[in-house]
Amino acid sequence: MVVISYMVYNAFKYRENVDEQLESESYTELESKLESDVDRPQLGELPSGSGGGKKLGVSFFFSAVIVISLIVWTYGLLMDVEGGPPDTANQIEVKVVGQQFSWQFIYPNGHTSSTLRVPEGKTVRLSITSRDVFHNFGISAFDLKADAIPGQTTDTWFQPQETGTYQAKCFELCGEGHSTMESEVIVMKPDKFDKWYAGTKNSTQNKNSPTNTTAASHAIGDVSVRAGTTVVR
Repeated sequence: MVVISYMVYNAFKYRENVDEQLESESYTELESKLESDVDRPQLGELPSGSGGGKKLGVSFFFSAVIVISLIVWTYGLLMDVEGGPPDTANQIEVKVVGQQFSWQFIYPNGHTSSTLRVPEGKTVRLSITSRDVFHNFGISAFDLKADAIPGQTTDTWFQPQETGTYQAKCFELCGEGHSTMESEVIVMKPDKFDKWYAGTKNSTQNKNSPTNTTAASHAIGDVSVRAGTTVVR
């Protein structure tokens, strides 16, 4: 935008406005005036420059600096994201499964929810996939977007730094209900998250017990996860 704006400014400022001169002078008078104003070089003399070349060179130099700076800055951010967070125990892994038109979040202990709860200040690793068509999982507040592709897993991560409730959406047209494919992302204090997560262990064990499979299916919606097998109903 800076480079284009500068080009438009110069094109407007240094435009040749011949039409206004033609209104007050005849074409012949204007032509003779233009010829008399031309600084023609004399034989044996070097023509003197008007200084326009220096301005042009300076403008190209600063334009190149701006563009190269943006490339370096963007490349640095891309390498940081692609490289992933440092390996540390202070993180949590969540599997994200997209389907028309909802998201399911599966935690390491098997707990499944339509709401993503994560601890503040910790690295959250996401493994994203889809059960049906192409989706794109994104959380705008964390500058996070990743494809959800059937039969494939896309890995990404983020580090929430402030508690609150945010929105996760699908950013790829996937059908009639695309605009409603949203989920809440709740960032909690680490101690509150640990307490909540500890409570999900008992509920997950009860839901996965053979005597309570019906309740488990109703508890997690349209998707039931038992013994590593995903059943789509």
